[in-house]
Amino acid sequence: MSLLTIVLSIILPPLGVFLKQGMGSEFLISIILTVIGWLPGVIYAFYVNSK
Repeated sequence: MSLLTIVLSIILPPLGVFLKQGMGSEFLISIILTVIGWLPGVIYAFYVNSK
């Protein structure tokens, strides 16, 4: 993961996922988790981007 991806995954998790994965199911899941709570969105963004 690049430094930009790490920073975006902390500040705006869906944007960090979008830059690595594009529009897809991972992006939609990230949006839903971020709306539910910021921390689940961050955890999921790090999980998706580390794959």
